[in-house]
Amino acid sequence: MKRGSLVTIAMQGDFGKPRPALIIQSNMFNKEHATVTVLLISSELVEAPIFRLNVLPNSQNGLTKPCQIQVDKIMSVRAEKIGKKIGELDEASLTSVNRALAVWLGLA
Repeated sequence: MKRGSLVTIAMQGDFGKPRPALIIQSNMFNKEHATVTVLLISSELVEAPIFRLNVLPNSQNGLTKPCQIQVDKIMSVRAEKIGKKIGELDEASLTSVNRALAVWLGLA
Protein backbone atom coordinates (compact mmCIF):
# COMPACT_ATOMS: atom_id res chain seq x y z
CA MET A 1 0.00 0.00 0.00
CA LYS A 2 1.52 3.29 -1.09
CA ARG A 3 0.64 6.86 -2.03
CA GLY A 4 -1.26 6.84 -5.31
CA SER A 5 -2.77 3.39 -4.75
CA LEU A 6 -6.50 2.95 -5.28
CA VAL A 7 -7.98 0.68 -2.65
CA THR A 8 -11.37 -0.30 -1.31
CA ILE A 9 -12.39 0.89 2.13
CA ALA A 10 -15.30 0.18 4.45
CA MET A 11 -16.39 3.33 6.27
CA GLN A 12 -19.03 3.80 8.94
CA GLY A 13 -21.60 6.57 9.07
CA ASP A 14 -22.53 8.71 6.07
CA PHE A 15 -19.98 7.02 3.82
CA GLY A 16 -20.70 3.48 5.05
CA LYS A 17 -20.85 1.45 1.86
CA PRO A 18 -17.61 -0.11 0.61
CA ARG A 19 -16.07 2.27 -1.88
CA PRO A 20 -12.83 3.05 -3.66
CA ALA A 21 -10.39 5.53 -2.17
CA LEU A 22 -7.04 7.05 -3.12
CA ILE A 23 -4.19 6.81 -0.62
CA ILE A 24 -2.62 10.27 -0.26
CA GLN A 25 -0.57 9.77 2.89
CA SER A 26 3.21 9.89 2.52
CA ASN A 27 4.86 6.49 2.20
CA MET A 28 7.16 7.43 5.10
CA PHE A 29 4.38 6.68 7.62
CA ASN A 30 2.89 3.47 6.21
CA LYS A 31 4.56 0.98 8.56
CA GLU A 32 4.38 2.76 11.92
CA HIS A 33 1.09 4.65 11.80
CA ALA A 34 -2.27 3.09 12.71
CA THR A 35 -4.24 5.18 10.23
CA VAL A 36 -4.04 5.88 6.51
CA THR A 37 -5.14 9.17 4.94
CA VAL A 38 -7.28 8.79 1.82
CA LEU A 39 -9.55 10.69 -0.53
CA LEU A 40 -12.92 9.09 -1.18
CA ILE A 41 -13.90 8.29 -4.76
CA SER A 42 -17.49 8.49 -5.99
CA SER A 43 -19.30 7.44 -9.15
CA GLU A 44 -21.85 10.19 -8.49
CA LEU A 45 -20.48 12.91 -10.75
CA VAL A 46 -20.93 16.59 -9.87
CA GLU A 47 -19.77 19.76 -11.61
CA ALA A 48 -17.00 20.97 -9.28
CA PRO A 49 -13.71 20.83 -11.23
CA ILE A 50 -11.61 22.51 -8.54
CA PHE A 51 -12.16 19.81 -5.90
CA ARG A 52 -13.80 16.89 -7.74
CA LEU A 53 -11.37 15.39 -10.24
CA ASN A 54 -12.71 13.15 -13.00
CA VAL A 55 -11.10 9.75 -13.53
CA LEU A 56 -12.00 7.38 -16.34
CA PRO A 57 -11.69 3.63 -15.75
CA ASN A 58 -8.69 1.84 -17.21
CA SER A 59 -6.57 -1.23 -16.59
CA GLN A 60 -4.08 0.72 -14.46
CA ASN A 61 -6.55 2.23 -11.98
CA GLY A 62 -8.93 -0.74 -11.77
CA LEU A 63 -12.06 1.42 -11.68
CA THR A 64 -15.15 0.06 -13.45
CA LYS A 65 -16.95 3.32 -14.31
CA PRO A 66 -16.24 7.05 -14.55
CA CYS A 67 -15.63 8.46 -11.09
CA GLN A 68 -14.47 11.55 -9.26
CA ILE A 69 -11.74 11.84 -6.68
CA GLN A 70 -13.30 13.87 -3.89
CA VAL A 71 -10.55 16.22 -2.77
CA ASP A 72 -13.05 17.70 -0.28
CA LYS A 73 -13.46 14.28 1.41
CA ILE A 74 -10.11 13.77 3.15
CA MET A 75 -10.34 10.94 5.67
CA SER A 76 -7.93 9.13 7.92
CA VAL A 77 -9.04 5.56 8.52
CA ARG A 78 -7.63 2.72 10.54
CA ALA A 79 -5.34 0.58 8.43
CA GLU A 80 -7.51 -2.50 8.99
CA LYS A 81 -10.40 -0.72 7.23
CA ILE A 82 -8.36 -0.68 4.02
CA GLY A 83 -9.37 -3.51 1.72
CA LYS A 84 -7.69 -4.79 -1.38
CA LYS A 85 -5.72 -2.68 -3.80
CA ILE A 86 -7.61 -2.22 -7.06
CA GLY A 87 -5.04 -0.19 -8.98
CA GLU A 88 -2.76 2.85 -9.21
CA LEU A 89 -3.45 6.43 -10.21
CA ASP A 90 -1.31 7.63 -13.12
CA GLU A 91 1.33 10.29 -12.46
CA ALA A 92 -0.51 13.12 -14.28
CA SER A 93 -3.68 12.50 -12.28
CA LEU A 94 -1.72 12.32 -9.02
CA THR A 95 -0.15 15.70 -9.86
CA SER A 96 -3.69 17.10 -10.38
CA VAL A 97 -4.67 15.70 -6.97
CA ASN A 98 -1.63 17.37 -5.36
CA ARG A 99 -2.58 20.73 -6.89
CA ALA A 100 -6.22 20.42 -5.90
CA LEU A 101 -5.24 19.46 -2.34
CA ALA A 102 -3.03 22.54 -2.10
CA VAL A 103 -5.94 24.75 -3.16
CA TRP A 104 -8.48 22.97 -0.93
CA LEU A 105 -6.24 23.21 2.12
CA GLY A 106 -5.24 26.83 1.44
CA LEU A 107 -1.59 26.01 0.79
CA ALA A 108 -1.51 27.46 -2.72
